[in-house]
Amino acid sequence: MPHVIVKLQSGRSEQKKANIAAEITKVIMAGADCAEQSVSVRIEDVAPGDWVEKVYKPDIIGGPGTLYKKPGYNPL
Repeated sequence: MPHVIVKLQSGRSEQKKANIAAEITKVIMAGADCAEQSVSVRIEDVAPGDWVEKVYKPDIIGGPGTLYKKPGYNPL
């Protein structure tokens, strides 16, 4: 039962977030070999000024063992 959490800088429309969730669902279904009803997707808006403290430090720097795709930027 895959559950995906996506953190995005705020500013995207609800339609854009719904499209992102639908595309993620398709990819997870194929990659994890599971049914659509098994997948859930949560999207969290993060203010640009909060990105470093709420996302970059705890999730990217603080999660190297579970980070499978590193970003190509370093805001520090």
